[in-house]
This record gives sequence, structure tokens and C-alpha cells, in this order.
Amino acid sequence: MKWIGQRISFLEDKQKSTFVIYPAATTIVKALMGAWIGMWMVIGISVILYSLQFKLSDQENIIVVVFLAFWLYYAYKVGRSYFWLLWGKELIKINETAFVYKRSIKNYGKATPYYIENIKKMRMHQPKENSLQAVWENSPWVKGGERMEFDYMGKTIRFGRKLNEKDAKLFFALLTKKIEERLRKVKN
Repeated sequence: MKWIGQRISFLEDKQKSTFVIYPAATTIVKALMGAWIGMWMVIGISVILYSLQFKLSDQENIIVVVFLAFWLYYAYKVGRSYFWLLWGKELIKINETAFVYKRSIKNYGKATPYYIENIKKMRMHQPKENSLQAVWENSPWVKGGERMEFDYMGKTIRFGRKLNEKDAKLFFALLTKKIEERLRKVKN
């Protein structure tokens, strides 16, 4: 197994090339997000128990329901980001006919094949360094920030979450080389 930077590993054989992109491993961020999720759960459970224990007016019930809707939304979004930081990875396999992409958390995820002859315009996207987009995408509670993309039958497929510029350029060069090699084999 070879590495591109600290987060991308790859393995090659005659039939396929396999790449794995891991999330950034920052222990302090994981600890802070875990503490935040724990406190968020305590707040939500406390509100639920309080609303069940005491008789509330109709207006208070509406306020509790609205609060719990927002609470549930953020619990879901931040929880998924937290689990992504702990156990997530992006898997890419390029074989003779397809580019197979799987975004998984603890091996749960769906692998989607994209046939190589239908892949168009492979490109790299890096936001400006001090832009609002760069700050937002680098925040730990956001899973996104894909750096690579290609057009596939009218859709744009994105991958390579939160890769730094150096790793993204190296990965992009190797990936396009492997796709071009496979495409030449398909045409011959």
C-alpha cells in the first residue's frame, strides 16, 4: 500500500486501482464534537422529559415541538459529521470498465459504478484560501468540501472531501492517469 500525503492510500494491481480517502484525524476536534453531541442529547432529553412531566399550555406545546424539530435536525447533521470523523472513508476503485465510488461509515454505504467511457470533464475544485466557502468547508461539523468532480450523463459527481491543495493535486494527477489508462484499454 502506498500513500499520497497522510490521508489517501492506494493499492494497484493489473485488474484495478483502489484508493481510500480518510477524514482528517484531529483528536481535539473529535473530543469537542463528542462533548457537544453529548450535551445536545442531554438538552433534548431534558426538554422531552420536562414536557411529558408537566402540563403545558397549547402555546408552550407548540414551542416545544418547534424546538425539538430544530434539535432533531442538528442532532442528525452533527451526529453524522461526528461519525464520519470517527469511522468514515471514501473508497474509489477503478477497474477495466468502471470507476466505483463508495462513501461509507463503518463499511455502511452504497458503492456506485460509473462507466469509464461515460466520464467527461474530470476537474479539481479548490476554494480560495480565505474565502467564506473555504472556512465553511473546513469546519468540523460539515462533511462536504469535495475537491474532485466529473460529469457523468448529465450529473456532476463529486468526491475527495476536505483534501488540502497539495494532496488534491497529486491525487488528481494519479487518478486521471489511471482513468486514461483504463479508457485506452477499453478502446483497444
